[in-house]
Amino acid sequence: MASRFFSFLCWQLGGGLVGWWLAHDKGAMGGIVAAALGWLALDSARGARVLAWLRRADMTGIPSVAGLWAEVVDRARRALRLREQEAAESARRLQEFLSAIQASPNGVVLLDPHGRIEWSNQTAAEQFGFDLQRDMMQQIANLVRDPAFTAYYQSAGDQEIVIAGPRSSPSRPAKLSVQLHPYGEGRKLLLSRDVTAVEQADVMRRDFVANVSHEIRTPLTVLAGFVETLQNLPLDDEERARYLGLMSQQAHRMQTLVNDLLTLSRLEGSPLPGVGEWTPAAVLMAQCQQEAQGLSAVLGKVHALIFEPAPAVEISGSPHELQSALSNLVSNAVRYTPARGSIHVQWGQLADGRGEFSVRDSGPGIAPEHISRLTERFYRVDRSRSRETGGTGLGLAIVKHVVQRHGAELKIDSTPGAGSTFAIEFPAGRLRVLSRDTTAPHAKELPAG
Repeated sequence: MASRFFSFLCWQLGGGLVGWWLAHDKGAMGGIVAAALGWLALDSARGARVLAWLRRADMTGIPSVAGLWAEVVDRARRALRLREQEAAESARRLQEFLSAIQASPNGVVLLDPHGRIEWSNQTAAEQFGFDLQRDMMQQIANLVRDPAFTAYYQSAGDQEIVIAGPRSSPSRPAKLSVQLHPYGEGRKLLLSRDVTAVEQADVMRRDFVANVSHEIRTPLTVLAGFVETLQNLPLDDEERARYLGLMSQQAHRMQTLVNDLLTLSRLEGSPLPGVGEWTPAAVLMAQCQQEAQGLSAVLGKVHALIFEPAPAVEISGSPHELQSALSNLVSNAVRYTPARGSIHVQWGQLADGRGEFSVRDSGPGIAPEHISRLTERFYRVDRSRSRETGGTGLGLAIVKHVVQRHGAELKIDSTPGAGSTFAIEFPAGRLRVLSRDTTAPHAKELPAG
């Protein structure tokens, strides 16, 4: 301010001197007034340039001024730069926040006070079937037409509800958990979560409890009836022996069921098998062959059991688990293949180094709608036939767990009336070639029963 006042005085002094030089005393006062007006005009011009620059709010084209206006320009430039830095930081934080929401496994939708979509992440768009460009500012009620959601939205409830996904079908059900949260001035936050797996697990848990109860209750009822008969009726030795045999059969059935349940529990709760323990494929094949012959004889069937020679390879993992999985596939083929049918078991090497254990039978086959559910616990295509053959409904569930624990893959190929093929493909990393030949005996038909 001092420099500005000094500049003004200098202009007046100069104007007065010029006026006095031109017109002596009368000219001095006019010169002072003219100088003051000239200084004011020049200062106003500088101010106008600064004001025009401020109105543009642009860091470029900074006016070249001096004095007070130079300080104004400098302070304004600093303020503008600080504002731009703050705006850039806010934009960066907003982008990071939106990126975090985009990466969320849950859906997030922002609704305005009229229920229109202001913003949505990709997860919500996929879950609800939105088009992120076309459906912006569309009414959420027009896009999500589930009656349960419509009633929930209109009631302004805050408890989550479960609705069917837009792409849900009887064969591939999809369930979404949605919840509305009010925020701001009339706006709402819609959160969605895919609970298909949770819902399926809950259904499987209920089915599991019901099936276990049923599977155990049935033989217990038979045992209780036989015990009551033995206690209350006079029986000869032959009848008593027959009843005791039936009781033993039912007790064995319960014991097998409990053992399979314990096996599943152990598989789910134990650490994954390592790669330090190796078992020859020939040993596993020989055990499967022995068990197949014994089961075929017990069931009173005559099968053509064909076991191809096992290659000279070893497989790493838990020997007990591997044997359990392979034996389950073979025993299932024996149980469900009619008498005089054929069962072909072999171990092959695939082109990419993987190993494949396959069991092909000439049984009745399985309809396509059942194949995807065969590994569910207690799932049976024909319940009466399964019970007649002594199956517990847990064999393929055990196979699935063993396969997953060893990084392998279970493949099922079946045609009704033309038999089935169950194959386990082991990764190349779990196989190694033996240094000496330990192959099994040459393939041959082994009639049993």
